[in-house]
Amino acid sequence: MRAGDLAGALSLSAQAMSRHLRTLRQTGLVAEGHDGPDARVRIYRLRPETLGTLKTWLDETEQLWSMQLAAFKSHVEVEEHP
Repeated sequence: MRAGDLAGALSLSAQAMSRHLRTLRQTGLVAEGHDGPDARVRIYRLRPETLGTLKTWLDETEQLWSMQLAAFKSHVEVEEHP
């Protein structure tokens, strides 16, 4: 998709979308290319091969937070009922 189309779909300003796309390009999650005769029009595509790494990181982060919140819950429940 073009950056403007992405910004519209997400209700973001062009500047905010530009910042997000820059970060996504730097991390390798999206690729930037040209589609058609107008080289000024940039098309952004997800890079599926990098999504596995992101999913692994998200799963690990979710597991960590789940353990931390469970420990906090146990601590609070013990404090409430000595």
